Amino acid sequence: MDKVETVKTVYKGGLRTEAEHVQSGNKIITDAPTDNCGKGEYFSPTDLLATSVASCIFTIMGIKAEASGFIIDGATSKTWKIMSANPRRVAEVVIEFDFTMCDLKPKHKKILQGLVKVSPVPLSVHPETKQTVSLKFKE
Repeated sequence: MDKVETVKTVYKGGLRTEAEHVQSGNKIITDAPTDNCGKGEYFSPTDLLATSVASCIFTIMGIKAEASGFIIDGATSKTWKIMSANPRRVAEVVIEFDFTMCDLKPKHKKILQGLVKVSPVPLSVHPETKQTVSLKFKE
């Protein structure tokens, strides 16, 4: 397996980092959260972990939707990161997906529901990190 650099990260001082996506040149700045000595002016690394779980599920849903002939464009999600103190870590990621703006058939809803637990990032997160995911559909 070839080892190709994905991200180059620089510690900028003041509890901030700048990560550059090598392939595209896009950059993300992180900041420590206010409850851990930071200013909270950017995503924290743990915010990015929670965001990655939601974004990965959405990405896999989008791939499957396109392959199955339906669209989920405009769907949204809300994500909460719940920390534990000892050890300090993400204890739970809660995600609410909202597909109420999408016209989905029952078979499409079933496809989307089946993808929640099989996306790469959720499968990569430590098993002790609880993942609570719900999907809301138009009645």
